[in-house]
Amino acid sequence: MTALGAKPAVIAVSVSGLSVGRRIADELGAALEGRAAPADRLVDATAPRLRQHFGDGTPLIIVGALGIAVRVLGPLAAEKREEPPVVVVAEDGSAVIPVLGGHRGANALAEEIGELLRAAPAITTATDLAFGVALDDPPRGWHLANPEVYGAFAARLLAGETVSVSQSIAWLQDAGLPSSEPGHVAPLRIDATDEAAQSDADRLVYHPETLAVGVGCERDTPPEAVEALVRETLAEAGLSPASVACVVSVDVKADEVALHTVAASLVRPARFFTPERLEEETPRLATPSELVFREVGCHGVSEGAALAAAGADAELIVPKRVKGQATCAIARASAPIDPNLIGQARGHLSLVGIGPGDPSHRLPAADAALAKADAVVGYGLYLDLLGPLIEHAERFDLPLGKEADRARLALDLAAGGRTVALVSSGDIGIYAMATLVFEVLDREPDTHRSRVEVETIPGVSAMQVCAASIGAPLGHDFCAISLSDLLTPWEAIERRLEAAGAADFVISLYNPVSLRRRTQIDRARKILLASRPADTPVVLGRELGRPGETVEVIRLKDLGPDLPPERLDMLTVVVIGASSSRIVQHGGGTRLYTPRGYSVGADSPLRKSGT
Repeated sequence: MTALGAKPAVIAVSVSGLSVGRRIADELGAALEGRAAPADRLVDATAPRLRQHFGDGTPLIIVGALGIAVRVLGPLAAEKREEPPVVVVAEDGSAVIPVLGGHRGANALAEEIGELLRAAPAITTATDLAFGVALDDPPRGWHLANPEVYGAFAARLLAGETVSVSQSIAWLQDAGLPSSEPGHVAPLRIDATDEAAQSDADRLVYHPETLAVGVGCERDTPPEAVEALVRETLAEAGLSPASVACVVSVDVKADEVALHTVAASLVRPARFFTPERLEEETPRLATPSELVFREVGCHGVSEGAALAAAGADAELIVPKRVKGQATCAIARASAPIDPNLIGQARGHLSLVGIGPGDPSHRLPAADAALAKADAVVGYGLYLDLLGPLIEHAERFDLPLGKEADRARLALDLAAGGRTVALVSSGDIGIYAMATLVFEVLDREPDTHRSRVEVETIPGVSAMQVCAASIGAPLGHDFCAISLSDLLTPWEAIERRLEAAGAADFVISLYNPVSLRRRTQIDRARKILLASRPADTPVVLGRELGRPGETVEVIRLKDLGPDLPPERLDMLTVVVIGASSSRIVQHGGGTRLYTPRGYSVGADSPLRKSGT
């Protein structure tokens, strides 16, 4: 991971760089992008992907020529404190060069890659070379308060001026900075404080993340009111927002929008404690409340949470302030606070559609969610398709028939504060797990599950891939129907087939047959033959996006249970054309499309029919 905390994108510009790219991606737990296997995501053109990642602020590792990075990203480079880290690695692994964002993680990333490949990174930033430390790229939990003076300050250090360093900045104690002789006052100083600091050309100031901001509020308090209270409290106490390590509260507020809004505005995480844990802080509270105890189970929320987060030796520097429906208190720790070691995060569940199988059909949003997840839940076959993309996460695979258990497990893992991805092939909202998750939330009320943040990330569905493989059969109105009567009575399925046939929809059939169900497809054929011609084109798409993919066109009259499993099974999606669907021969192959009636020709089937 980089100093920014974001997972990098590894892009092999050419096939010859895939081997080195694979090693780097596996080491960093990142996805490899390239033109061929073993890339996790196949890309036709690398330049647009480089620009996209750079614009998104994603750290970039480019396996290829330095000139490519310069030509593609050079025009995009702006203010150096805003650019993401960019590292170029030679295709044979012989050179590692941090190109941009050296002090935003590129130098550290280059050193990590260099160690992996046994290649010395070509670090050129002056202070790193002279003193072995990047003063404008402090470690996590520290922030440079006055970057505007850094350039001149560093130049004076490089020219030989001496500096005194605060003893509280442990990470600088062994740095090779020039110091004065005993008894002499150094002209330059490096200090640390959590208080707001005035800019001084002779003084470099760091803000350590030593402050825990405790917040309490009534349900659905306007976020802007809570944020205003927190900002005012910091300002009146003379404290720097940069020194805030986390926003904390009691766990019943884990889904409170206002708390997460405040945390996001400060670019800090939110953490939560049980009432029992906060009650342990009662002896240290400045304003304990019996009313709060009766309502929540602890004598103080904002003060208790701030003290619990800041640790046993914490100082309550701002007792509870009340404004409207919200309270705020601030505690100071003796050292930077690591939010990962305190309280519990609000759990996050991503419902991820991964497409039919081919990495090129998987959306970047799905990759991002999988990269962030520390637990991945799904059917084993689908998880296998993701390969190294989820190697960093704990894997939970449950067999077919355990879909409800999968949904419950994913919710329970997230309710424990984890970042979870629940995976389905295709689009997770189409005959897949997303609906089941929301059904569990609806029908099995649970306090802990209800606090989980849930997002749905779409995927490319099987019917979309099938349609794209053969042309454009979904070009006009269409519907999807599952022939599985496991969860839906067959009588209801028949009514839907009859209605879709009468309405002349293009119909995508999911789950057409299984080992125990071989007759429903024949019944579907007979129902549809009552409303459309026997020679209506039908597309069979099997193993879409996977090595065994087959796509063929047959006629409606030939659709039935006699088709062998290698042509029609549970891995097949069936697209049945409308009466207006047409076959055209193009490029030596068969293409199928369904026109919408645009003015292409007087013989348009829709124009003729008056549709």
